[in-house]
Amino acid sequence: MTNIMKFQLPSKISCSIGILTTVVLGFSLPRISQNFPTSQNLQNSSPDTPTSWNALMVSSWLSLNSAISTTTQTNTSLSTSSQNSPNISPNSPKSSNLLSAASYAVIDEFKKFQFNVNPGEILSQKKLPSNKIIVNQKDLLTVLINTREYFQKYSNSDPDILRTNLITASGVTTEKILQTLEFMITVLQEDIAKGRTTRLQDSEFINQNFQVIKWDAYNPKKSQQEKLRITKYAVFIHPGSRKKTAKFNTAIYSLKDNLATDKFYTRYTKQDVLSGIYEPGGKEFGKVEPLAYLTRDGLEEALMQGTILIKFNDGSEDYFNVDRNNEIPYDKKIRPHAQKRYWYFRKVDAIKGYGYNIDAKISIKPGVTFAGDILNIGLGRVVVIEYNQGKQKRLRMGVIADTGGAFLPNLYQLDFLAGIFPSQQAFKKHISRLPEYATAYILVKK
Repeated sequence: MTNIMKFQLPSKISCSIGILTTVVLGFSLPRISQNFPTSQNLQNSSPDTPTSWNALMVSSWLSLNSAISTTTQTNTSLSTSSQNSPNISPNSPKSSNLLSAASYAVIDEFKKFQFNVNPGEILSQKKLPSNKIIVNQKDLLTVLINTREYFQKYSNSDPDILRTNLITASGVTTEKILQTLEFMITVLQEDIAKGRTTRLQDSEFINQNFQVIKWDAYNPKKSQQEKLRITKYAVFIHPGSRKKTAKFNTAIYSLKDNLATDKFYTRYTKQDVLSGIYEPGGKEFGKVEPLAYLTRDGLEEALMQGTILIKFNDGSEDYFNVDRNNEIPYDKKIRPHAQKRYWYFRKVDAIKGYGYNIDAKISIKPGVTFAGDILNIGLGRVVVIEYNQGKQKRLRMGVIADTGGAFLPNLYQLDFLAGIFPSQQAFKKHISRLPEYATAYILVKK
């Protein structure tokens, strides 16, 4: 999970995600076996349906079988909603568009109840307009595969990705989300292998093969907001040094696992760290490892960005990503320099998104990744945003594979990973062509 700056203009700070034990899972193990593809399904498939998709689905479901079984056994109350796709009528009032519970309990990063919402008042079925969808097909394929792999490998370790959320409470089960990922992966692999533009850029193909669920913004402080706010974040390139110098005098630190078990680092604010507690002579010297030295402003951008690319004065360069924080919440009312929240970093091999720990984080790509409220919206939701660029309508596709402190909770905003930039000026120029608000659709395989 990255912690990357976005404009316009709140800072994105990564979060810990938790389980709300008073809400039930939106699926159960028996439904998986009952939804396996059959020969009749294969015979009734659309001519545009990828030929290998059904076989892939069996493999995916089997790989998650153990995790889902464990989850269902440990939950005392399981959903008994329909095993089929939601019965959605485009002409129905919004409140009846989805098979929704009476309400869904929205929680924050500390798993505390915040408020109730009715999924049917936020989600409704629509059709995509007949415009070509903007997406880099190879990068999208990478993020889809990495997100699927996260479900397959870490469902036991990270039950938050299987918990009931707004989408699953509406009747769209987690298995349907997995079907969506599998189907899209197969489509992209077939299209790339044949050297053709992917069918996922064709809105007609999307409308034929997917439920298109419009997501209306739900902002308790701005009840008139209908479109989602689309902020932007980036990875910035910063100069730095592996040793402390007069110019690069502010460290980013890594926690030593063998010394971090008592969570000593949660006792200290960012200001405490900057005062030198980890430097020679400081009271906690030796408990952390300095990874790199930046300028003071460079540190602030690293804390907001989550992933940073440092070009060292010895000619080398490395990515660094946030690992753990001091468990002090990000305060939206305080300017970044005055925040008390502080992040510890680790060296990584790519831009990283969501993950329950640093080693599990999803490798993500710019241009096809959204950060969002994974706790309340969910991981791996494929989203298309619709907006106007001048007089032209645009559609852009991406995956929710990242999160941040601004999304705890947040049912009215997505954060778009715009790219890697050498400066704020280059970043601002690039995002000037992107929308501040957009209509959002979540795609679910029919």
